[in-house]
Amino acid sequence: MRFIPTKVHGVLDYLVGIALIAAPWLFGFAAMGGPAVVIPIVLGIGLIVYSLLTSYEWGPIKLIPMPVHLAFDVVASLFLALSPWLFGFISAAPNAWVPHVVVGITVIIVVIFSEPQPARAVPAAARA
Repeated sequence: MRFIPTKVHGVLDYLVGIALIAAPWLFGFAAMGGPAVVIPIVLGIGLIVYSLLTSYEWGPIKLIPMPVHLAFDVVASLFLALSPWLFGFISAAPNAWVPHVVVGITVIIVVIFSEPQPARAVPAAARA
């Protein structure tokens, strides 16, 4: 059952992208440097870029179909969630690895419930 419209998904994309870029400072792990800091920043920038290129309500340059966007979301989110183990910062303080895992899993859940296509606008004549 997919109940998150692409219009809502798009807003979440930009908010999550900004939050990922800010995460090292928001959660206080910016000073540790390395992959724990670089990964959310790069993924946040990437999310904003491919959102700008997605064929949905919030994409000004409609090059990427929504199903492809959703696939990007899953791959990036899996990478984000697994990155503490892949790059060995799972033993760091929880403020470093927990955001990676929580955001990664949350985005996958959002994808599962997101509509794969934007709703079509109903022509004015059909509404009357």
